Amino acid sequence: MVGHVDHGKTTLTKALSGVWTDTHSEELKRGISIKLGYADTAFYKTKKGEYYASGKHPDGEKDDPVELERVVSFVDAPGHETLMAIMISGASIMDGALLMVAANETCPQPQTREHLMALEIAGIKNIIVVQNKIDLISKEKAIQNHKEIKDFLKGTIAENAPIIPISAHHDVNLDVLISTIENVIPTPERNDKEDALLYVARSFDVNRPGTRPNDLQGGIIGGSIVSGQFKVGDEIEIGPGRRVSGKDIWIPIESTISSIKGGGLNLDSMNAGGLCGMATKLDPNFSKSDNLSGQVVAIKGNLPPIRQKVELDVSLLTEMVGAGGDSTEVYPLRHGETLMVTVATAKSVGTVSNNQKNKVFLNLKLPICANIGSRLSLSRRVGTRWRLIGHASIVD
Repeated sequence: MVGHVDHGKTTLTKALSGVWTDTHSEELKRGISIKLGYADTAFYKTKKGEYYASGKHPDGEKDDPVELERVVSFVDAPGHETLMAIMISGASIMDGALLMVAANETCPQPQTREHLMALEIAGIKNIIVVQNKIDLISKEKAIQNHKEIKDFLKGTIAENAPIIPISAHHDVNLDVLISTIENVIPTPERNDKEDALLYVARSFDVNRPGTRPNDLQGGIIGGSIVSGQFKVGDEIEIGPGRRVSGKDIWIPIESTISSIKGGGLNLDSMNAGGLCGMATKLDPNFSKSDNLSGQVVAIKGNLPPIRQKVELDVSLLTEMVGAGGDSTEVYPLRHGETLMVTVATAKSVGTVSNNQKNKVFLNLKLPICANIGSRLSLSRRVGTRWRLIGHASIVD
């Protein structure tokens, strides 16, 4: 779920899954998403051909297992402009996207444009545009807004994306949206023989203050398995890991998977696709407060290289979107310039060195764990904010 702030991403996630993903205290206070929110649901199709989400049978009946079409996972990404890096990290682990556009506002809004750029950088081609809040406007204004959306999408990766008008608040047209998701965002083929790899987006300490030592539970890791398969009992490595005290050296953290949960169920193993939670034997101090967010989990011995310096093949955007929606030309990278990079769920800051045509060397403040060919986004600091300016792939 991507799009401009307050366009209804969290409300639609709640309508489809029954889960309100804004649970962080600051999110509740400010009414916007700050951290990535997760929710799983199941889509069903009745004998009459009507689609519905789990718990919302059109006849008020219980979910029929025979009618189950697919179990899906949603990532509710923040829409606020200062949180673009978090949004990009969410897009990097997804197979498709719903781009939210509020019908009662002109299109595009600044983050609508930026998020569409981010989807292009992340390589996500399966996009559905959701025209939300149609209950707040007249038919004529809805048609006008639809035309604005079509004009905005021309020449972009989402030019031919379907536009589905809905009211997430009143559950209007959700059956059509689910049907479109089933047709436009198929489940990709996965190879469970590939090296197992999970991008960590959240990590937790589930122990309450005062818990006795014998009752302590290990750290919890949440994210998306992008390749291979993890099983209970697997010995894993988490990288880049932790910094050796007083040295500029990072060593992976080793642990063992004690349980796996996906789709609300306890599982013995889980393959790529969907969101996954792993209980480990980690010291919970490592995983508390999203400390492991941005790290990579692999089977012991198969962790991607830890990189503190990267050579990049860079592609810059022709323009970046300003705070008021105005476009600003992107000037070439400069030697010594500081950039923010986002690769998968990891974020770091790097300094440009030995800048050549389309080739850039970056010295990273925080190391990343990535293979050659991994894609990342580049953001430049403009005033007090980071602005998306391009993308790159790791050459060396």
